[in-house]
Amino acid sequence: MSDERNMERTIKETFILEEYNINWTQKLGAGISGPVRVCVKKSTQERFALKILLDRPKARNEIALALQHCHSLNIAHRDLKPENLLFKDNSLDAPVKLCDFGFAKVDQGDLMTPQFTPYYVAPQVLEAQRRHQKEKSGIIPTSPTPYTYNKDCDLWSLGVIIYVMLCGYPPFYSKHQSRTIPKDMRKKIMTGSFEFPEEEWSQISEMAKDIVRKLLKVKPEERLTIEGVLDHPWLNSTEALDNILPSAQLMMDKAMVAGIQQAHAEQLANMRIQDLKVSLKPLNSVNNPILRKRKLLGTKPKDGVYIHDPENGSDDSNVALEKLRDVIAQCILPQAGKGENEDEKLNEVMQEAWKYNRECKLLRDTLQSFSWNGRGFTDKVDRLKLAEIVKQVIEEQTNSHDSQ
Repeated sequence: MSDERNMERTIKETFILEEYNINWTQKLGAGISGPVRVCVKKSTQERFALKILLDRPKARNEIALALQHCHSLNIAHRDLKPENLLFKDNSLDAPVKLCDFGFAKVDQGDLMTPQFTPYYVAPQVLEAQRRHQKEKSGIIPTSPTPYTYNKDCDLWSLGVIIYVMLCGYPPFYSKHQSRTIPKDMRKKIMTGSFEFPEEEWSQISEMAKDIVRKLLKVKPEERLTIEGVLDHPWLNSTEALDNILPSAQLMMDKAMVAGIQQAHAEQLANMRIQDLKVSLKPLNSVNNPILRKRKLLGTKPKDGVYIHDPENGSDDSNVALEKLRDVIAQCILPQAGKGENEDEKLNEVMQEAWKYNRECKLLRDTLQSFSWNGRGFTDKVDRLKLAEIVKQVIEEQTNSHDSQ
């Protein structure tokens, strides 16, 4: 068995197409750092899944040009990573498209929220997160002039992407699993501490290393602009070496991959923070048409409803929608506190959602179909189906409120 493991860990020095046929039209999945394709070993016809991150001069320029277009409109993408770079089609010369603008925002000198994906986050965004958490906890007073960053954070992320494309792994990572960014990884990012290990980087050109160094500058003013990237000799080179990326060997450590995926999912669930602090007015002083309507209709449940909740005063519609979003989040990325399991947590957030949305017929019918008894689900719940229906409830409630 040990011999087999040693054979598996041997790094191939021959070009992969000499030993395997790759199906470029079939994609098994996105993978962590690139698409996963089907490949067949020529000698045995054995099928494998192959993780690929292509490095082509044209692709390099297309990524940079997409970012230049965003920055020309003064838009910060704020979530650049390989997963958000898509090929338009399955052809070998397919153009690369930049997608997922969920974190994008116009840069008016007021970017404050720490929205990011851990491995690609710029130091300024982590600093914004650090200050936000300390102000929220009362460790430091709230500053009258909040700490801000700008669209240069995208250039840092671009530097990380280029590093990954060249060697197969990110420049900043940790061997320790953590619910958020581990301290050692955070320190490396904040100080810009990374290396070019000889084993993987010995055949990579100095031009490539130069653009990485100039993009991974901690101080934004020292970082390359997108125009500087497009003018860099490496990006204008017409040749790309057929280097074999070591990502396959890296991904053989399944425990490491599992840790990366877990930390990544948990970070995604917690990274969004509201831009502004929200304070609700006392109910007796709110002049809200929805609340007026509810007071006229009263809070008596409609006939035929077997779910009975404690009396609950009418609340702001935003709170009601937020409770529904909590249900979706718990369905997609289950989280549980100390001493409770995921099912208990789902029951808890669903009770809150029903408490604030008891007049919604779609939600009432949904809960009945999912065997809800007022305190919890009596049968196993299809979480994805529940999340999809709750999403429809949010859309219905939003449209109803907009028409008021």
